[in-house]
Amino acid sequence: MIDIVAVLRAEDAVLDFLSVLAAPEPAGPQDQGHEVHVLLGDTGAHLVLPADLPTADRLAALARHVRPVDESAASPGPKALAVLFEAASRGAPARLWTHSPADTRRSRGVLGRDAAAAATTARGGLPVLHAVGHSPYLQFISDLDRPLDRAEAGAKLAFVNRHCGHLLRTGSAEYVVGTGRVHATERFFAAEPEERERLFALLASLDEDAASVPDPWEFATSAYEAERLDGTVAWIAGHCPPGSGPLVEVGACEGALTARLVEKGFTVHATEPNPAFRRRLAERVGDTARVRPEPLEELASRAEPPGAAYLLIEMLYYGQDLALLDELPADLVFVALEPETLAARLTPWLAGSPHWEKADERPLVAPALETVCGGRAYLGKRGSVGVLLRRRPAV
Repeated sequence: MIDIVAVLRAEDAVLDFLSVLAAPEPAGPQDQGHEVHVLLGDTGAHLVLPADLPTADRLAALARHVRPVDESAASPGPKALAVLFEAASRGAPARLWTHSPADTRRSRGVLGRDAAAAATTARGGLPVLHAVGHSPYLQFISDLDRPLDRAEAGAKLAFVNRHCGHLLRTGSAEYVVGTGRVHATERFFAAEPEERERLFALLASLDEDAASVPDPWEFATSAYEAERLDGTVAWIAGHCPPGSGPLVEVGACEGALTARLVEKGFTVHATEPNPAFRRRLAERVGDTARVRPEPLEELASRAEPPGAAYLLIEMLYYGQDLALLDELPADLVFVALEPETLAARLTPWLAGSPHWEKADERPLVAPALETVCGGRAYLGKRGSVGVLLRRRPAV
């Protein structure tokens, strides 16, 4: 069996896959060990580590490929990776080890997703195991755990100290090597295509890739999200009952809140700039709500559509200028955020705003731990707090 390790950079092979690289002690005179091929996505390099090559020599071979920080390093894509896999396996039985599509280092997550897609097109298909890798937000249910012994851990630390000193000092979140990225137990999992895609989308929550699968935040199945959405509707209705005027929902995503508001009798203008989300939103609500493409910035610059209230529910996480709220054509703005973001962003801004006062504040859902991606992982959801802003009367 040939082990193929596909990583973005040379140090990744040691940090996340040392247990795969390590040359095993011969089980007997006939034991040929195992051959390892390491494929580096940033340069396209293909390292062949023969079965009889000791671990120290394998690490020395990788050390020669450790490079300076390069923020442009990226996956070469599924097609290029498939060619590398064919060259590495040469038609022999092989298995692929690669990054997790949910690795918080997005460059690694993309390569892991691409490598798994490429593995399905290789001759006969390659079984794939993903390293859990760097995952501070998710706790994974792994399929294979490999604790390192003291000698193996010592070899990993020596490699980092000898060859990755610049990565210990860098300020790059993608490349910095700290204690949490030097694993004493290497953990791996297998995943079907749908699970991989959901994991990838989940970690892309603040960029366009979040829309790569339907319902990436699992609103349809999450008890936490159902409580949050139902609590949000009840809160809005308590201040702005159905019939009091249209609501403008900014960043409506796929319409989980929109549909609930329509069911309660509200007239809703639902805006969503992401084309994939907007298409699913339109399919969900049909003609029961008006679907629009504008982001918050455009709504503020055009000062339309007018509404009884604007809804900014769990969407002020993208660095928007809060001064845009001053231009919205409504006297009520409902904002919902996790408590930490509320305290760091909205509360200080509101304290200095001459245009808005806080009319209400209440918790919408309490923090909870919840499984995601069919139980592959779980994470902490931080709760949501609603703040109603009322425009101050003009002086």
